[in-house]
Amino acid sequence: MTGSRLAELARRPRPEPAPPAAEEACELCGAPVDPEHRHVLDLRERRLLCACRACSILFDRKAAGGGHYRLVPDRSRLVADFELDDLLWNRLRLPVDLAFFFRTTAEGRTVAFYPSPLGATESLLELGAWAEIESANPVLADLEPDVEALLVNRAGEAREHWLVPVDRCYALVGLIKTRWKGLAGGQEVWEEITEFFGALRAEADVVTKDGEETRQ
Repeated sequence: MTGSRLAELARRPRPEPAPPAAEEACELCGAPVDPEHRHVLDLRERRLLCACRACSILFDRKAAGGGHYRLVPDRSRLVADFELDDLLWNRLRLPVDLAFFFRTTAEGRTVAFYPSPLGATESLLELGAWAEIESANPVLADLEPDVEALLVNRAGEAREHWLVPVDRCYALVGLIKTRWKGLAGGQEVWEEITEFFGALRAEADVVTKDGEETRQ
């Protein structure tokens, strides 16, 4: 290559480097957060906030949030013998086979939501049916209000009942909202739903409906 050719190449503008990926920050103090960070629930606005390790430790005491913030737990449990037959499920009058339930202290009641292409959609809960579910499954009394939920998966042949942090439920909502195509969702979204529950199964403890730990 001649010297004039080298000089020409040297004068050409160099492509700008790609901007670095935006680093997630704690929404409480502004510090960087790890990809696998915890969340704090803003009880007044019903909004999940990303939390760094220091803030997670700070809010890991019930009195620390002053009734405004509550740390979302990081435990997940699969209830192996959960009692919920088809008849009782139908009495809940949910239009889909994926739903989650949690007690909200602001309203003093249990609420039901289901994922949809539009996001999390609230369903009116048939209180008599819910009372029967609670009576048959004492482990539900162990759920922390606002931040833990019963997640039910009855899609296809599945009959799974999980006690999970509420942020996992909203992660499933986000997955469905962003991946859903057409009337039935498409193969991609159902594959990702299967992967979601597979990952949940890999990390979850297995308990009975009475709250006793059991072997997986």
